[in-house]
Amino acid sequence: MSRTAICHTAREAVAGIADRARILVGGFGMAGMPTTLIDALIEQGATDLTIVSNNAGNGDTGLAALLAAGRVTKVICSFPRQSDSYVFDGLYRAGKVQLEVVPQGNLAERIRAAGAGIGAFFCPTGVGTPLAEGKETRTIDGRDYVLEYPIRGDVALIGAHIGDRAGNLLYRKTARNFGPVMATAATLTVAEVSRVVEVGAIDPETVVTPGIFVDRILDLSAVSNDQHTSQVAS
Repeated sequence: MSRTAICHTAREAVAGIADRARILVGGFGMAGMPTTLIDALIEQGATDLTIVSNNAGNGDTGLAALLAAGRVTKVICSFPRQSDSYVFDGLYRAGKVQLEVVPQGNLAERIRAAGAGIGAFFCPTGVGTPLAEGKETRTIDGRDYVLEYPIRGDVALIGAHIGDRAGNLLYRKTARNFGPVMATAATLTVAEVSRVVEVGAIDPETVVTPGIFVDRILDLSAVSNDQHTSQVAS
């Protein structure tokens, strides 16, 4: 019997997420951003959250809406500023949200390391910059490296294209991005998908995230169009 719960409402999918949780949020810009889950999290009310994502929000939807609602105290990301990151910009300049910048490759690898059970790893990215201040460094084979630690989440919210009733996930093009590594690195992983199919309908060779990593799936085909604006198929 599958351990993955198939949810037909967004409220059910985000139930129990606690205040002060560290939440890994998939997406590269809006591609793969689990906007329906984020909207439900805003309604659910969890606050004082730490968000780990590639970006710090676009426009006034998704992560930007969560930030605007005052639910986030810290953002860990690789690309905090862009032309439409005005919500984050305003909060950061006002001292209302903390920022930790992590180079994009380091961000992905630190999350992957958490899922793989790796205690820490040495990486050359950031050596000699402010991002390496206070961190252990080591010279290996004549090259300098900085010690990086895993980034684990209490919760991962990700977007995928199709899921089956065993929790297996299939992604579509650029919407894949951080979803697969985030799914492995959280205590609770919740995925929103365009539709849920029966076990066996997804070719095993195309499964990217095995169901063992997925706790809940929100079936967007069971949610009315005016209740979600998912970008999972971007």
